[in-house]
Amino acid sequence: MDVPKWPLGCEQLAIPYAISLPRTRVRGYLRKQKGFSLIELLIVVAIILIIAAIAIPNLLRARIAADEASAVSSVRTINTAQVTFQTSFPNIGYATSLTALGPASAGACSAPTATNACLIDFALASAGSTAKSGYKFGVANGATATTPVTTYIVGAAPATYNQTGIRRFCSVEDAVVRFDANTAKSTTPESTSSNCTGSTYSVLQ
Repeated sequence: MDVPKWPLGCEQLAIPYAISLPRTRVRGYLRKQKGFSLIELLIVVAIILIIAAIAIPNLLRARIAADEASAVSSVRTINTAQVTFQTSFPNIGYATSLTALGPASAGACSAPTATNACLIDFALASAGSTAKSGYKFGVANGATATTPVTTYIVGAAPATYNQTGIRRFCSVEDAVVRFDANTAKSTTPESTSSNCTGSTYSVLQ
């Protein structure tokens, strides 16, 4: 039996469409499948870097501002705790350490004593060695050589300068919070009353 033949000219219909396309159209089609060009990728990277350069410093400044505000609040909390401590233990006067104002351990405060009065939380009481919200704190005897202690100083300094804070803060028994621009980039809390009330520090408004 003879196999029927395709009519003349029908063989061309079996040729793949892509092969029958003009070469310029095939090349254009293949080029479109390659994705982004190097120039386009470089532009995207440049835009990302510009946005990061603007956003990161703003985020850092916001963090510093938040840490400094927290430090001021903590200094005021310590001032209030000192007044309560002096009233509760008049024979001792003001506390001369942060640990005396706080509990012996986290969440433990069964009976307040002059050693652990439980007037501030454990995180703040431990902030002499472990920073609280980016700041370290210290409490010392102001200038009283006898008991009861009638003077004190509380100081606060950034744990890492220009990352967790810039300014230093202090206060004495007058409960006025003062700040130092900290051009020396110190990370040590102020511990001398005369420095806190001197020209180095300005009253915080």
